Amino acid sequence: MAWFFGRKKKKEQQEKQVESEAKVQSEATVQNETTIPTEPVESETQPKEAHQQTIDDKKSDDTQSPATEVSVESREDVKVVKNEEIDDAERYDRGLERSRRSFGQKLSSLFTNFTGVDDDFYDDLEETLIEADVGFDTALEISEEVRDEIEFEHVSDPDQISQLIVRRLVALYTRNGSAEDNHLVFSKEGPTVFLFVGVNGVGKTTSIGKMAARFKARGRKVLLAACDTFRAGAIQQLEEWGKRDGVDVVAGKEQSDPASVAFEAVKKAKAENYDLLLVDTAGRLQNKVNLMNELDKIKRVISREIPDAPQETLLVLDSTTGQNALTQAKAFLETTNVTGIILTKLDGTAKGGIVLAIRNQLHLAVKYVGLGETVDDLSPFNPEQYVSGLFKGLMED
Repeated sequence: MAWFFGRKKKKEQQEKQVESEAKVQSEATVQNETTIPTEPVESETQPKEAHQQTIDDKKSDDTQSPATEVSVESREDVKVVKNEEIDDAERYDRGLERSRRSFGQKLSSLFTNFTGVDDDFYDDLEETLIEADVGFDTALEISEEVRDEIEFEHVSDPDQISQLIVRRLVALYTRNGSAEDNHLVFSKEGPTVFLFVGVNGVGKTTSIGKMAARFKARGRKVLLAACDTFRAGAIQQLEEWGKRDGVDVVAGKEQSDPASVAFEAVKKAKAENYDLLLVDTAGRLQNKVNLMNELDKIKRVISREIPDAPQETLLVLDSTTGQNALTQAKAFLETTNVTGIILTKLDGTAKGGIVLAIRNQLHLAVKYVGLGETVDDLSPFNPEQYVSGLFKGLMED
């Protein structure tokens, strides 16, 4: 029973730590997003019919222009990466290198002083999985499956146990994603509207700019709506993306009513036959009541003009924040009907297991992931390529 109470104590400690970190982050007001001006050209994709029209994306073939910084409140160095001709599998392999290397090191450390399979070993396994950000409940689930298989197969060799752990992780990723629809939903007629939500600093505006470039290159007529009228520099940042992407932007003055900007954008989208309207919103999580009212008003304005819109409400999360991203997601789920996740900065984290935690705890599809710093590194989420990129080299053939 000692291992059970040890788990309980560990979970309580983790929850306290996450709550503390989330509180600090929710009080932060500094925007730290980075934009990457570019003029990309990507290959055309074929729409895929489901309940409504959906899209699969393919790779880009063109070169990427140098990156610059247009964030107003803060500046960080951006690594300039030449956009090489790589396929999606290579992009996942490259983007998940840090997570793959980190998990491999953690797995090796687990067996450094291995003396046998006992309760201490399973406690260490759970801790290793939690550190990889798969989530506490998921860590327990995997640990129990490993325990059952070890006892059934009478496995004692460290190499075999290591492979068993990886196989259970792969199986869990695959099983949880088998019925998941990762495609974006598009309107069959008239403009499609995607509403973007998320706290400041997660890469929301940058994701909008990259997605605009992606679909513009595919021949779609794209319009951006700068409805984050409260953060200093947010409007200018989206307008800069519009210039670089060659797409139009509807914007008002700072501190103006976001819903009025949304209304003007929807009117323009309908009148001028735009295919896609991407709507930026404020990321203030400090006052959830105000946030809920603001988002609800924007949605009402949009749906009044386009009854089925918005077709997607996409929550942008920063994967480098780990479990704090889940805390943010739960807060937004209390205020709005999120239809999918965009997970940014996966290439900058050693905790790629956050995708599994999102699936298990939030039951939401991850639709796009950020795998690098160039415009084409915002990629549609592919579960098979994700698993391959995360565990490549750790699985025996």
